[in-house]
Amino acid sequence: MIPSYRSSHITWLACLSLSLFLCCSIVLFDGLSAPFSSSVEQQILIQIRLPMVLTAIAVGAALSVSSALLQVLLRNPLADPGIIGISSGASLFAAIYLLAGGVWGWTGMQYGLPLFCFAGAMLSTLLIYMLARRLVSLNGSSVILAGIGISTIAGAIIAWLYFFSDAQALRNLTFWLMGSLMQTDLALISMTLPVILLLVGYSIRQAKPLNWLYFGHKTALLAGLDVSRFNRHILLCSALLVGIAVSLAGSIAFVGLLVPHLLRNFCGHDNRFILPASALGGALLLMLVLILSKSFGGVAVPVSMLTASLGGPVFLYSLSRIGRLSQ
Repeated sequence: MIPSYRSSHITWLACLSLSLFLCCSIVLFDGLSAPFSSSVEQQILIQIRLPMVLTAIAVGAALSVSSALLQVLLRNPLADPGIIGISSGASLFAAIYLLAGGVWGWTGMQYGLPLFCFAGAMLSTLLIYMLARRLVSLNGSSVILAGIGISTIAGAIIAWLYFFSDAQALRNLTFWLMGSLMQTDLALISMTLPVILLLVGYSIRQAKPLNWLYFGHKTALLAGLDVSRFNRHILLCSALLVGIAVSLAGSIAFVGLLVPHLLRNFCGHDNRFILPASALGGALLLMLVLILSKSFGGVAVPVSMLTASLGGPVFLYSLSRIGRLSQ
């Protein structure tokens, strides 16, 4: 039985929103004087910190909402764009674009990168969908199996790209694939952030039919939902969110897997709450990563290192909590 939307959910959303606002204020204004009269401080705020904060919010929300959608669609709490291969496809196309751009000296490379990531995410999603259809039906197990195959192939190709790269290209590719929130500017984020907001808004509007899927395919059909068409739309939405996130920040581990999983463990399974809370929680997690990275004295630490270090223990605690509750 799916719990109804409760007043406690509103409290959770308010707490997440307030925490996100406080973290954004810390990252934006820490160490700057209040009037921002200095031109240097204005440049730091507008050209460096603001794009970084907007990137963290956009990427965290995109990855978390994408995973929340996939976990319901595939009926698997461990479903994640990285696990089923969508992130791998986007990362592969991004790696090819970065290496080719370095060899041929393309200008404005960061503006073409989203298109390549979209193409990679969409191609991998299409291949996963086609393979899953050939495995009798489009169910959670077949999609995950197809995704594992796509991820393996994409990882192998990226490894060959490493083998044939020079030292500088190898360093750039390694750092990018481990994730960074400092590669964007206001022009790029102004193009991609509205798309993410539209996709997240569309996802939240699908909360009710996503709840119907909890009761099975037949129940959703009886409720008037065209399940096959709905599944295609959700997969497309998830692929677009992942493609944008990878294009902005590279491959970031654990955010999508951790945030929706924790929210469902502590707050129930109603997607009317889970989807907006996942967007806020994913953004908040990456903002905490930005705050934590300040303690490294200006060294640019790959984001995936920090998210895995933070998320791994929390995820294990969440799993242990499930075990205790089931006893």
